[in-house]
Amino acid sequence: MNTLMNHLGTVAGLVGLLVCAVSGMARIAGGYYLANYEITSLFVAGTGLMVFACLLKLEVLIRTRV
Repeated sequence: MNTLMNHLGTVAGLVGLLVCAVSGMARIAGGYYLANYEITSLFVAGTGLMVFACLLKLEVLIRTRV
């Protein structure tokens, strides 16, 4: 279970980073919408994915120390 959560945390973090990077570049380029989604919403979703990844990684750390 720890291995699955660790891998899921890594994937969620990378996807969140990618979403934040793409939305940031699109906003710098002058756009307000990307694929019919507001860029701010995409950035918040990417941040949420990275927070979720941090929580998963923290849970793995806590479970391995007990």
